[in-house]
Amino acid sequence: MNYKIVEKFVSINGEGDLSGQLSVFIRFAMCNLECSYCDTLWANDKNVKYELMNGKDIYEYIKSTKIKNITLTGGEPLIQEGILELVDFISQDSELNIEIETNGSVDISKVASLNKNNIKFTMDYKLDSSNMRNKMNIDNFKYIRNCDTVKFVVGDCDDLSVTKSIIEEYGLVNKCKVYISPVFGKIEPSEIVEFMKGNKMNGVTLQIQLHKIIWEPHKRGV
Repeated sequence: MNYKIVEKFVSINGEGDLSGQLSVFIRFAMCNLECSYCDTLWANDKNVKYELMNGKDIYEYIKSTKIKNITLTGGEPLIQEGILELVDFISQDSELNIEIETNGSVDISKVASLNKNNIKFTMDYKLDSSNMRNKMNIDNFKYIRNCDTVKFVVGDCDDLSVTKSIIEEYGLVNKCKVYISPVFGKIEPSEIVEFMKGNKMNGVTLQIQLHKIIWEPHKRGV
């Protein structure tokens, strides 16, 4: 099986529970959503340039970096044909820690059923400001574990209210790691902090995308 890879590089993880740690990024082409604030829109272009790599190619590249954290991202990794086989193959190397960044609309159950300790999800829940909230797959909450992360990217006060409601309705703080991250340039982090304080949101983490602070916000390969 060949996979369309638009980027592969080593950098720090800009978000998620390994934020600040080195990771190997494997970015797949194409996504099934069109979020209003997408910062990798170029990867979703049907004419995007890509490199065809099979599982062995990808694994050998990962091992060549000598980095143990792996981030599969996109685009959307879970819409790639053969992604289950790829994840299963890479995860056989117990030295590697595999993070799958997924947008919350795609069924995670098949990958979750691999039941591997070195595979985890960082899964978005898209809010109204993304224009994609109606695409969310709520069933995914059945399969997340305490090693997984659910991330709410908020753009305004209404998004914050929905975030609180979803966290409470599905008991997410007791199931997994929960993060709130601002849409870059749309809401002040201090506003999120005040909302968290006012609503006593214990067990929830505010996170700023580190890569947009360290480098120019739209820079690729970081």
